[in-house]
Amino acid sequence: MNTAGRVVVSRRALWDGLVAKAGNALPFVPAMSSCEVVEKHSDAVFDRRIELHGQLFTERVTLEEPHRVVFTRLDGPVLGTIANEIEDAGDDLHLRFSFALVLAGIEGGSADERAYADGMTGDYLDAVVSTVDAVRRVVTGERP
Repeated sequence: MNTAGRVVVSRRALWDGLVAKAGNALPFVPAMSSCEVVEKHSDAVFDRRIELHGQLFTERVTLEEPHRVVFTRLDGPVLGTIANEIEDAGDDLHLRFSFALVLAGIEGGSADERAYADGMTGDYLDAVVSTVDAVRRVVTGERP
C-alpha cells in the first residue's frame, strides 16, 4: 500500500478512514448509492441501511479497533459478513477485504452463485482501491 511515489498512509489514518467509511461509505464505495446509520448500539457497534446496485440492506457494523471492521448483513437479498482488515507487513500496511455471503433463493455452488461472486469480487477490489485513494486524499488535506 505504501509504495514509492505514493502518499504514505499511517495505520492510524487507515483506521480512521475505515471508521469514516463504516459511517458513510458513499465517498469510498462507488457502487453504493445510499448509506445511513439507523441505530447506534455502542461506540463500536451500529446498524446502517445501504443501497448497493439498487438493492437495500441493513448491516450491523462492528469496529474492532485498530485492525478490523465487520459488516454483518441483517436483511436484504444477500446475507453474510464482510470484513475490512488492516494487516502489517513490516513498514508497509495492507488492506484486505473478505466476504462470506449467501444469496437468497440461489443454490450454493451453482452457476448463478459463481456469476454473482465474480461480479462482487470486482466490486470489492474496486472498493479497496477507492478506499485507499480516499484515505490518501484525507491525508493530503483533501475531502474523501
